[in-house]
Amino acid sequence: MDTNIGGQNCLSGVRILDFTQFEAGPSCTEALAWLGAEVVKVENPGGGDPGRALGGKAGIDDPYFLLFNANKKSVTVNLKDPKGLQLVKDLAAKADVMVENFAPGAIERLGLGYDTIKAINPGIVYCQVKGFGEGSPYEKNLAFDMIAQACGGTMSITGERDGRPLKPGPSLGDTGTGMLLAVSILGALYRRKDTGQGDHLQVAMQDAMLHYIRIAFAAQYRTGKAAQRAADSSVSNTTPPMGTYPCKGGGLNDYVYIFTSRTNPEHWRRLLGVIGRSDLDGDPRYDTPDARIQHADEVNEMIAKWTRQHSKHDAMEIIGAAGIPAGAVLDTMELSNDPTFEMRGIMPVIDHPKVGKFKMVSWPVRHGGKPPPVAPAPLLGANNDDVLASWLGLAQSDIGGLRAGGTIG
Repeated sequence: MDTNIGGQNCLSGVRILDFTQFEAGPSCTEALAWLGAEVVKVENPGGGDPGRALGGKAGIDDPYFLLFNANKKSVTVNLKDPKGLQLVKDLAAKADVMVENFAPGAIERLGLGYDTIKAINPGIVYCQVKGFGEGSPYEKNLAFDMIAQACGGTMSITGERDGRPLKPGPSLGDTGTGMLLAVSILGALYRRKDTGQGDHLQVAMQDAMLHYIRIAFAAQYRTGKAAQRAADSSVSNTTPPMGTYPCKGGGLNDYVYIFTSRTNPEHWRRLLGVIGRSDLDGDPRYDTPDARIQHADEVNEMIAKWTRQHSKHDAMEIIGAAGIPAGAVLDTMELSNDPTFEMRGIMPVIDHPKVGKFKMVSWPVRHGGKPPPVAPAPLLGANNDDVLASWLGLAQSDIGGLRAGGTIG
């Protein structure tokens, strides 16, 4: 793959000390690494980020880890060793950004809390991801993606209208939180260019979820009631036809999503033409959004009668070509096998030193028409010598002494 591609110089020279694990923190620092920051992941010599071992294969990092730690470096430091703790403080003195998502209070117990790091490096942007915000009655509780989604409202608006709440498939609690923090880090770094002022950024996963359900709060304000689950429709309002319709094949994902906007009557008229029912154009039973709501079952069945005769891909192509929003429901295997994602650099194939060929979901934003380059996630401790020499100026003999003493594993 051509390495002369966009984005890699955006954050050139920015050093990030990464104490994150699993997904919420790593997704944030990975985004910054894709944009050219030097992200050094500090890991326990005994096994590193727990995400490495999720697959249970000794010595082989799990795909979960590979997908959230591309373009980073790894150093191993024993933080229970006083020399190791001092080594990390020395690295923090050279860093522009430090990010952590340990359990509540853990980073402070290690002696690496904000006040300590700020005293060492007043200009640092110190960042924390927590499950619940300071002042919350649950601020000391542990949280993962599904907990954040339960407590942050996303589950309450997901699922069948009369069914139980469900967790949305995307990891909004983890990666969604990480993206908000990444944006805030960029803002803090931009301000620091002129002022030299550091910052203390904190984001709670529960709080972040509110950002992603703003249309649900809009619905609540309009109705005076809590936003309801909307199945495959929208919590803001539903105007049939709007949702997933079964397609030929009858498989688990053989559906096409069709959307007609309340604000564009042409969508409905065009769709009638597509399904061969132009005779209903102007029919008062269906001519307005409110009328179609009153006859929703009839509307949905006439659309489904047509979609059942077509594959989801054909349905998407035919309806889309008529100027109506439509999308086939694609599963992860279909997306992986779509050659255009690899061709466009959105899912490039990388060479990992142990895993081998690995198709990587990368940063989707193009810079100058090209996506940022992707390098494999680092092996545990692969960059000990490089980082300690380039950041701290340690000689190889000093690094060898730290390794022999168990400080860096």
